[in-house]
Parts: sequence; structure tokens; C-alpha cells
Amino acid sequence: MAEQVQDKRAGKCEPGLTSRSVAVIGGGWAGCAAAVELARAGYKVTLFEAARTLGGRARRIETDHRHLDNGQHILLGAYSATLRLMKLAGVDRDLALLSLPLQMRYPPGTGGMDFLAPRLPAPLHLALALLRAQGLERADKLSLARFSTTARWMGWRLHADCSVSELLERFDQTPRLIQLMWRPLCLAALNTPPERASAQIFLNVLRDSLGAKRSASDMLLPRADLSALLPEAAGALVEAHGGSIRTGAKVRALRSIEGRLWQLDISGAAVGGNWSTYFSGAVLATGASQAAALLHEIPDCDTSTVCSQLTAFEPEAITTCYLQYDPATRLALPFFALLDDPDNYQWGQFVFDRGQLDAGQAGLLAVVISASGSAAEQSQDLLAEAVAVQLAVAFQRPELGRPNWFKVITEKRATYACTPGLARPANDIGLPGLAIAGDYTAGDYPATLESAVRSGVAAAALLKGAAF
Repeated sequence: MAEQVQDKRAGKCEPGLTSRSVAVIGGGWAGCAAAVELARAGYKVTLFEAARTLGGRARRIETDHRHLDNGQHILLGAYSATLRLMKLAGVDRDLALLSLPLQMRYPPGTGGMDFLAPRLPAPLHLALALLRAQGLERADKLSLARFSTTARWMGWRLHADCSVSELLERFDQTPRLIQLMWRPLCLAALNTPPERASAQIFLNVLRDSLGAKRSASDMLLPRADLSALLPEAAGALVEAHGGSIRTGAKVRALRSIEGRLWQLDISGAAVGGNWSTYFSGAVLATGASQAAALLHEIPDCDTSTVCSQLTAFEPEAITTCYLQYDPATRLALPFFALLDDPDNYQWGQFVFDRGQLDAGQAGLLAVVISASGSAAEQSQDLLAEAVAVQLAVAFQRPELGRPNWFKVITEKRATYACTPGLARPANDIGLPGLAIAGDYTAGDYPATLESAVRSGVAAAALLKGAAF
């Protein structure tokens, strides 16, 4: 419905403002998801992002050597909302992602294990993978089988949340299985050490991957950089539906105007300084602390409860160490698990051969360190040297200890600590025409791309269902 809406306090009229004009504040994966859903529903969407690149905490960055991601990510076949949104945005899944069967494979001779699920119907694929697994004793295999059977019988639900370590002890998991399987999976999925991680959230992830159809457990490695994987395609879709993308535009204040409009105060060179604009609805999809700051300053609105929840999150870092070798350098597989031992300066947990994902990155290895607070305290030179030596020893290839160049990227607020019973705010915070979105909102998953996308979709649904 095309109409003009007047702001009486400002004493001016906003030409072209309609009851279907919506702002999305934050161009991360949650904001992009909300923007796509609203644009497809016929709303005129303006997406504001303070950075120059869409993607938030999962984006492309420019370094001295080349464009790199601010962190190496891995998706799961269970990420239905993310895969759906990629399809809607016109992203070819087969070109954008390398699909691998569920696996946990360590370099041979390192004392790890080799677990590879065949592409067979569930749960046969897990049973056969366990039967064939190398590096696990009979007790380890029985322990894993017992865990899977009991978790299914429980419906993947706990009466009361506890830590992952407590859950594994309750399920009589062997120390070796915890070291080689459960701890790495917990760190990769929740970015929180097992002794502090939520067992219920961990079970939710296992339910939708190991406990679902075989394809849900597939591991999906991005071939494209993270901004190109979805955010840029989402931005293009929004523009194709008559919306606009404003990068380099920081929203400094958010105000409710007579319960009918939302006023945004914006600054940045991309918008020519400081200005205000008005919308019939808004999705607040910034980081948790930024969202709390904006909500706290809204006049005459009680947002104390949600602000308390938003400021209670404890940040967890993820470090990615990129090591460039001769382009002919190649690992036997696209990625391997690594035995980490921080006390002996072995920080790496997984290594990815980027050349097997993108021919333009031949010879580039990406080593991931989840929950990397202690590793990030090291100097970048010493950390990169330690990681290179770890690779050289693990693969018995001395040349891996001498990279041509390296780049260490630490995302200090990559996620939040996903602890037992953590209170997370709902998308609906009780303010008409406003919803929040982010991987920190209430949901089944930890702070993942899928969690962000699901939250963005839910926030958009709230606005579509509201009479504004």
C-alpha cells in the first residue's frame, strides 16, 4: 500500500515511505536472511551494514597477500535453512560447496583414528563406519554405539542441561573416544570446551546430523569466499526486488515514533555524513552487544530484560592460521583432524587444503583453532611457526615447516560460550514493528551460520505477520 507517513515531531514528510518499508540493521548472515525473506514477500528493504563487506563475522577480508575469509568454516547437510536460502538467492550448491561424507580422519601415524561414513542410508552408514574405523579399540567402538543408541532412545533430550563432559561421563565414553571424536566435534560445533559446553545444544546438533538421514551428516566445505557464498547473492536479490544495500553505514540510534514508525540515525562516509530516515518496521541484526546498546537507548521503552540477556554472553574466539606453500603442495584429503596439545604448543585442531576447494588457492592451508583464547595470546609469528611445525611433524613432511608466508586471523567475538542453560532472547522483544535476529537468539543450535539464518528467517516472519 503506497502512502506517505508524516513524522509530526520532526515536522517533515518522508516521500515514498510506505507501510511495507523495512530496515534491516546489520548485514551478517542473520540480517541477509531477514532481508531476503522480506524482499521476496514484497517489502521494500534497506539493508544497513557498518562494514564495507556483507557477511558479519563470516565474511571475506582483504589482507596483504590476497582476499581471505576471516575464518575457515564448515557447514553440515543438516543446515536446511542455509541451503534453502542459498538456493533462493541463486547460489549453485554444487559449485559453491564441496560435499564430503561424515568423517574424522587424522594424518596416518599420529595416533589418531580414521572414521569415514559410506554413502549408505542412515543409520547403516554410521554402523559400517564404526565397524571399519581404524585407530579405535573394541571398547571405544562399543562406547560410541552405546552413546548413539541411548541418545536415540532418550529422543536426544535431557531432563536438565549439563556440560558435555558430564554427559560423556554419564554415557561411559572412553577417554580415547572423547579425545579423538567428541572433544573435536564439540569444539567445532559449539566453539566451547566440553567441560563448559551445553550438553543439550550438543545433542541437538547430533540429532539433526548423526541422528537424521545420511545426507544431513554430510560435511560441506565452501569453495567460494564466505561473502560470495551467500551474503553478496542475498544483497543482489534484495536490490533486484527494489531494495537497497547501504554498506559503510552505521546505525547510531533507533527510536520509536508514536508506535508507528522507526527512526534510524545513521552515519558514515557511504551515506554522506549524518542523517536520519524512517521505516515502518525494522530487524535489528547486529552483534549482541551492539543490539543491546541500541535497544538500551530507545526512549520510553523497557528493554532491560533483553538487554541483560544480550550483555551476558561470554565471547569465544576462533583463530585461523593461513599458511602459503608452493602451489604444488597438496594434502592427501581436503581436510584432516589434528591432535592438539596446547601445553606443547600444538594448537591446530583441523587443517584444510584450500587448493582442493579453489584452484586459485593452490598450496594454501588453513588451520583452525576453536575456542582459541589461549592461542590468540601468542604472538602471530610464534603461533604461525608452532602451527607450521605441528603440520610438518603430523604429516612427516619437513617442507610444511617452512611456509612462503602466513596470515593469522583471530575473530575475538566469533561466537559466545554455549554454556548449559544459557538464556537467549526471543526474536520478539515486545516492541511493535521491531524484531531482533542473530545467532544468539533462542533456538536449538549454537552460534553457527545455520543458527543465524534461522533467526533471520524467524525475525522476518514476525514482521510479515505484524499489522504495521
